[in-house]
Amino acid sequence: MNKIKPNIESSWKELLKEEFEADYFASLKEFLIQEKSKYRVYPPGSLIFNAFDKTPVDKVKVVILGQDPYHGKGQAHGLCFSVQAGVKPPPSLVNIFKELNSDLNIPVPNHGNLEKWAEQGVLLLNATLTVRAAQAGSHQNKGWETFTNAAIQKLATHKKGLIFILWGRFAQAKAELINSTDHYILKAAHPSPFSAYNGFFGCKHFSKTNEILIAQNKTPIDWSL
Repeated sequence: MNKIKPNIESSWKELLKEEFEADYFASLKEFLIQEKSKYRVYPPGSLIFNAFDKTPVDKVKVVILGQDPYHGKGQAHGLCFSVQAGVKPPPSLVNIFKELNSDLNIPVPNHGNLEKWAEQGVLLLNATLTVRAAQAGSHQNKGWETFTNAAIQKLATHKKGLIFILWGRFAQAKAELINSTDHYILKAAHPSPFSAYNGFFGCKHFSKTNEILIAQNKTPIDWSL
């Protein structure tokens, strides 16, 4: 079988090289080739690894975990919860901005592109990195979760003092991949309209993250967009 040469930022390519050489990843690539021959798949191929490309291993300070890319046209661009400028922010992102405003008095932005966070060291990682258009969850259990779990585990082993922000039960289940004596884990309800009032609003994760960073003599995140 030919070696897979992923188009991904070099430090992540090195950290995850065993994953790219694994049988499951070859099967995942074959699945994606078949999907793309029959359906529209989001995000575009060049943006599948965007979270890794925007936040190299040595830059990561904070990890926010999502579940699935958005499945609407033009929404997904490889960063969890984020949409490209010009695309209406989805409800969960609207609630994230409401909490940000409440927590740090940051004005609600007029766009939903979170690249500025990624470029400051916030890894915006979805558990599944692709999706079939208009079919939420359609690429779950095809291998992406194995890959992203490995990314979380290897990152957590490679570094110390990271802040993992886990919103909702799905993200919180990933806590078992992280050594909590080496890292900080912040948990709250998911920002979805179905659960935001059950503990997401008022969690103050943005200010808490910056307090932890400052205590470690790291530059806090400028959460404004």
